[in-house]
Amino acid sequence: MAFKSDSLLVKEYQSGSENALAVLLDRHKDRVFTYILHKLQDRELTEDIFQDTFVKIITTLKENRYADEGKFINWCLRIAHNIIIDYYRAHKNKRMISETTYESEDYSIFDFISDQTDNVEQELIKCQIKQDLSKMIVFLPKEQQDIIDLRLYKDLSFKEISEELNISINTALGRMRYALLNLRKLAEQNNMILTY
Repeated sequence: MAFKSDSLLVKEYQSGSENALAVLLDRHKDRVFTYILHKLQDRELTEDIFQDTFVKIITTLKENRYADEGKFINWCLRIAHNIIIDYYRAHKNKRMISETTYESEDYSIFDFISDQTDNVEQELIKCQIKQDLSKMIVFLPKEQQDIIDLRLYKDLSFKEISEELNISINTALGRMRYALLNLRKLAEQNNMILTY
């Protein structure tokens, strides 16, 4: 039997060929399973997430919501990644980023991970939160964007930020507070959860 591309198999499955789906899943199941196991380091949990991932893949294909960009496996791994994130968000104690802790000179909005040696799921969630924040930061006023950029991405202290922007530390702290309040509103409006 001639080799069929993922794109062709997707089209055949969406046209009613269950065999095309079987070939697709068989082709990629090991890679997806290994990816999940590498992230979780827990075989039993990996098996659950693996099943959920393939249910989501099949459902999305059936509903014709898969946009073929020629990278089917990357799409599968992205689904697995998102399901892992969702799992840990649902099962971890949730602690919101607090806009009231800004008074600390060493405050960072990612200080909510208490253990210095973050485990895998915390790293995944932190990464996802950072991505969600990046999407929202562009909607903040320029002066608040600058504060977030210097504090979050350049890791400057509030003292350094005040010198960089030629403003007082209190002004820098105040802008951070308003930035966090605005980010929280944006998160609520967009159903984003800035927690782990």
